[in-house]
Amino acid sequence: MINIKNMYWINKPKNFIVEDDSVEITTEAKTDFWQRTYYLFRNDNAPSLLLETNDEQFSFVVKTAFNSSHRFDQCGVIIYLDSDNWFKASIEYENEEFQRLGSVVTNNGYSDWATTDINTTQKFMYYRLSRRYDDYCIENSFDGVKYSQMRIFHLSKGGAAINIGVYACSPEESSFQAKFTEFEIQDCKWAEHE
Repeated sequence: MINIKNMYWINKPKNFIVEDDSVEITTEAKTDFWQRTYYLFRNDNAPSLLLETNDEQFSFVVKTAFNSSHRFDQCGVIIYLDSDNWFKASIEYENEEFQRLGSVVTNNGYSDWATTDINTTQKFMYYRLSRRYDDYCIENSFDGVKYSQMRIFHLSKGGAAINIGVYACSPEESSFQAKFTEFEIQDCKWAEHE
């Protein structure tokens, strides 16, 4: 298990609760992570609670729960190296019909975004983020047991110490509560390629 009290903030939010086994963030308006691509803007101000690690192979697991209801509200997992190099995976609210389960990889100041649409009634998600040196695999689960691969990716500066954790943000004029539980670091569940 992860000792949450050993984690640290970047962009510390005004309103949060940190317990031994959970973290709750109340998002603030105009917070986000994104770099350049398509939208041209650069945002690097979302609150994130992080744990530094040098471990080269592991899996990080966490459950997210949220009451988001405004466009672009999101919460999930993150690897943060610096403003130009990071990764995030989350559910991002779009409208009353659907929200987007997706991930963003940012290398050298340019973000991408891979998504699939899911129902807006889904208000929790498990994530498992696995590392093998400077390559990574992100998976999601609806029950914390069966995980499905979202993507495999590379971080150009992700081969040494990294900061891994959770984040929540509201890019427009909104706010919501995001709760994170069941934090765990496991032996790497992402099997080596044969």
